[in-house]
Amino acid sequence: MLRTKEAYHERLFAMRPNIFIGGEKVGRDDSRLKPGINVLDITFDLARDPQWKGLATAQSTITGGEVNRWAHLPQNTYDLIQKQKLIRLAARRAGGCIQRCMGHDAINALAICTKEMDLANGSDYHQRFLDYLKTYQEQDLDGCCAQTDSKGDRMKRPSDQQDPDAYLHIVEERPDGIVVSGFKMSITQAPYADEIIALPTRALTAADRDFAVAFAVPADIAGLSLITRPVWLREKDSPNASPFCRFGVSDCIVFFDNVFVPKERIFMCGEWQFGRRMALLFADSHRHSYSGCKPAVSDILCGASALAAEANNIEKASHIKEKLSEFAGAAELAYAAGIAAAVFGEKTASGVFFPNEIYANVGRRLTGETIYHEYNLLTEIAGGIAVTMPFDADFEKGENKEALRRFIIRNPDLSPEASIKIWQFVENVGASSMASWYKIAGVHGGGSPIMETIALNIGYDFEDKKAVARYLAGIDPSLDDSKLRNLEPKLNQND
Repeated sequence: MLRTKEAYHERLFAMRPNIFIGGEKVGRDDSRLKPGINVLDITFDLARDPQWKGLATAQSTITGGEVNRWAHLPQNTYDLIQKQKLIRLAARRAGGCIQRCMGHDAINALAICTKEMDLANGSDYHQRFLDYLKTYQEQDLDGCCAQTDSKGDRMKRPSDQQDPDAYLHIVEERPDGIVVSGFKMSITQAPYADEIIALPTRALTAADRDFAVAFAVPADIAGLSLITRPVWLREKDSPNASPFCRFGVSDCIVFFDNVFVPKERIFMCGEWQFGRRMALLFADSHRHSYSGCKPAVSDILCGASALAAEANNIEKASHIKEKLSEFAGAAELAYAAGIAAAVFGEKTASGVFFPNEIYANVGRRLTGETIYHEYNLLTEIAGGIAVTMPFDADFEKGENKEALRRFIIRNPDLSPEASIKIWQFVENVGASSMASWYKIAGVHGGGSPIMETIALNIGYDFEDKKAVARYLAGIDPSLDDSKLRNLEPKLNQND
């Protein structure tokens, strides 16, 4: 089933109120959540639009029917590239983060890791997960991944924390399920998700067994509190607001207060040896998703900068052309890394096709390193007007209205109305609460930069590079280049 956004709203607004904003418990129909819900609406609309059939949808390997691509397990290079294209398409329409990739990356991690745990231990997690995913696909559910724990004292392991709730953990094991407690933080999209999918956030030891837990629960389950910080353009809620102003995001501290999880929804319970594997599977899949969304953010910033150059009547200046070319480099190199990650991906034992971790991480690292530079380019081209522009009402009424219509024109080929809209858009993109969110998310989304360093140090073959240097330095007489075969694409006729 492909849900309509109206069906999504109906289910969402019927959920138990367990959201807290500023200490007040609110329902999911609270107006401050609407900008984020508007973003998810795009994902449902695209899936039902015949124009995007096969991109926003896929054929399920579980049900055999058409499903939303966000609920589909990638089977080949083509599926990964389609996911990347869909994210860029949707993010351009939402003005940035599409948010729904979190659930997609979580089900990828669970599909792969549950199979590997079963092969190692003889457990039945994988079939249990597939049974869950069948319902997930049939109902076209939206899942929010809760991975990042609050972590408490960063110098101590989970089992050494003074407060065990610093990491989500198992409190009690029962024949019919488990009871869990703990904090997850910086969890995007939780207040308007159907399901919360919890995964480990790090490598674990035998002493950390109780912290090795993965499961899925309804987002309004008893004992779960979503302490929420919505971000949107608060001052831009007028009927005449631009499309960019319709969208926003909400992040949460997700507090599990002795939440009971039924056995059929548990996908890891004490298998500490797989904590790092599960965490990295989600992180690397999510970093591949960034190769779709971050190029879209670059598209938006590039477009805003180009409009600002036009409004300032400087678009033909050589230094402006050079600056705009930097957006092209950042966006398309990141996108190319995502394509490479798909082309050089691997089929896992679960049947899920997983992106190449090296290309996924270098693409993500590039986007994190360039995000502030891109905002700086926008600022240099636009000037200070993004933070000094008069309020909207000054252009709409009052004795200075006509004077401001003359003031706002820098390019005589643009009308006052077009000029005002351009500079309002530049302000919204570059100097708003949403702009601040995108800057921080551009660095930390998908994991802090140090995690990309760790992933690259784990997966990259530095010894091969030393062998090249030893050969060229005359230390070793021969060079084994057989590892270059690892750079051959894993393609077949079905890709």
